[in-house]
Amino acid sequence: MSGDLSPYLGVGIYGVAEAARLTDVRAQRIRRWLEGYTFSCAGKLHASPPVWRRQLPDVDGTLALGFLDLIEVRFVDAFRRHGVTWRTIRRAAERARVLFDNEHPFCTESFQTDGRSIFAEVIDETGETSLIDVVKSQYAFKRMLQPYLYIGLEFQADQLVRWWPLGMRRRVVIDPRRAFGQPIVAKEGVPTAILAGAVQLEQSVAEVADWYEVDPRSVRDAVEFEEKLAA
Repeated sequence: MSGDLSPYLGVGIYGVAEAARLTDVRAQRIRRWLEGYTFSCAGKLHASPPVWRRQLPDVDGTLALGFLDLIEVRFVDAFRRHGVTWRTIRRAAERARVLFDNEHPFCTESFQTDGRSIFAEVIDETGETSLIDVVKSQYAFKRMLQPYLYIGLEFQADQLVRWWPLGMRRRVVIDPRRAFGQPIVAKEGVPTAILAGAVQLEQSVAEVADWYEVDPRSVRDAVEFEEKLAA
């Protein structure tokens, strides 16, 4: 993406391919969720609107996601993997937007507490019996969401501010206010892809750490992160 990116400072900016790489959700799915799509049912053509309103307009004619869109993708994917229907996801999102006054309600810290009751209320309305036990049980709901989704998410005043994909004790961070949200090592600010690529070429963490003037631990974390993405 080219041109003036200053309007996107603090928002983060990701193409669909990069979003797919970071979230492990197929690019085609992400595009359908953000742009909507049409489908045929009983001989009639139906339109499915976008699942949520994304943070960014197209950039240079290309679909673009912001940092909160990136995290929203992870949540929606988790709900779908656990069998939550689109009808329930959409209604829960609408209810949560009003309750939290936020266009990306799944990205708020409040959703950790109130998300279960929101889904339980919506499921009562829709009669989605297969999920009643999961959603009405606080333990089961936390088990569904927290191990994968909340570990590494850092909030300030209920707002999501950064994501530590290896955990908060490690050195890799995705912060929309730094490097347009690209994965970097937190202390030194060097992109993980650059460090990992250099290690692959030179086969030496120590040399790469010396070249870029970063802690060897930062280099090792960058390599681990990029290898996990590649896997």
